[in-house]
Amino acid sequence: MLQAFWVIDSALIILAFIVGVFLYKWISDKKVGDASERARQILAAAERDAESQRRAADVTAKELALKAREDFDTEVRRREREVQQIEQRAQAKDDQLGRKLDEIDRRLTAHTGKERVLADRDVALGQKESRLAQALDEQRRKLEVIAGLTAEEAKRQLLSQMEADARREATLLQMKLEEQARETAHEKAKEVLATTIQRLAPDYTVETSVSVVDLPSDDMKGRIIGREGRNIRALELHTGVDLIVDDTPEAVLISAYDPYRREIARRSLQKLLADGRIHPARIEEVVEKVKKEMEQHLKEEGEKACFEVGVHGLHPELVKLVGRMKFRTSYGQNCLQHSKEVAWLAGMMAAEIKADVKLAKRMGLLHDIGKALTHEQEGSHPELSLQVLTKYNESAEVINAALSGHENVEPLTVEAVLTEAADGISAARPGARRDVLESYIKRLAKLEEIAMSYRGVEMCYAIQAGRELRVLTKADIISDFDAHQLAKDITKRIEAEMQYPGHIKVIVIRETRAVEVAK
Repeated sequence: MLQAFWVIDSALIILAFIVGVFLYKWISDKKVGDASERARQILAAAERDAESQRRAADVTAKELALKAREDFDTEVRRREREVQQIEQRAQAKDDQLGRKLDEIDRRLTAHTGKERVLADRDVALGQKESRLAQALDEQRRKLEVIAGLTAEEAKRQLLSQMEADARREATLLQMKLEEQARETAHEKAKEVLATTIQRLAPDYTVETSVSVVDLPSDDMKGRIIGREGRNIRALELHTGVDLIVDDTPEAVLISAYDPYRREIARRSLQKLLADGRIHPARIEEVVEKVKKEMEQHLKEEGEKACFEVGVHGLHPELVKLVGRMKFRTSYGQNCLQHSKEVAWLAGMMAAEIKADVKLAKRMGLLHDIGKALTHEQEGSHPELSLQVLTKYNESAEVINAALSGHENVEPLTVEAVLTEAADGISAARPGARRDVLESYIKRLAKLEEIAMSYRGVEMCYAIQAGRELRVLTKADIISDFDAHQLAKDITKRIEAEMQYPGHIKVIVIRETRAVEVAK
């Protein structure tokens, strides 16, 4: 029975397998058929799309071809118009050239006729010149006979007269140009100087040779004098000043022409008074201590002056020399105050004319630096300025400014000229310097002596404290042109033979008087 079941099961399995195979084939055939149908549909749709795109491309190609045809026709028509315009211009130029050629032909014909006329005139002119030369020779011979002069002598006289006239006209022109330039420069200079001087208003003081030391009481005078005058003698010995103890209440006078020594003596005496111990040994000790303190004081004064003026970068030794100028004077004028004043004036004038302000201030502060050196150094103060400025590597412009106005050295820069002018302004203003009466009188006498030494000078007067020299001339000897030259000659001689602060104006006066007596 089991065998029967196994046969049945095998038959069922085979039957199921056969049914599955047929079913799979049927399904596969069905799927293939569906896929073929879809493929035919897709192919038909693709053919329809391709046909529509081909038709659209044909339409686009036809439109592009039509547009290209139209553009080509437009370009052809434009080129044709351009060619026509070029042909018209060429035709117009041909016509114009033809007219010009006709005009040239007419001118050539006229020119040929004029040349024939000119040739005839040249022949006639040559004949006339020949006759004129003969007539001139005849006239010259007759004039020589009448005048008693040959042609060469007459020519020399004429040239001499013409030369004199030319010189006179040249002198007149020179005087006119100089006067115009002088007026213009004078007005501009007055404007710059007035503006500068108005801006600068420092206190002006003339240094004296005496310092006053206040005492707490008159009893201190005895202690200052000491037993048998030993204290006052020690103080005068170590400081080099004269100590004046008189009836002035509660004051002692220190007299010395050297402000540096006078300042040391003043400071030493103040320290002694404050300390209360006054005897020769203490005096010597205090004086030496004050001398060392003065070196630092000189440096501080120099730095203060440089800061006030606005000059920087100086060598430390130059700064110390600048401070030492506080204790130097020139004709009673403090050298440091004068140098600062010159620096300020030169800087402001440089600013007015757009020059180098810093360089002008540096020149003004250092222009008299040689005066700060002691008498132990040999040479004049310009020579000492040259040595010290060269030693401490100052520029050639600053050295030139220190020498200009001295030793016949001409200023090489605008700033040097401004420094020289500022120096003159500071030194020449009234009250700036104290002059000895004897030297003042000698200078006035020398001015008048120089003026009177020239021929044709009748009288002369030195006025305005020797700042102006007026010269009266004889009209029958000195002409207007000679007066102009005489003023220059006197000025040059004063510059060469005299030394003076500031400037001296020379005025030559010529007066013509016509006198008749009615009878």
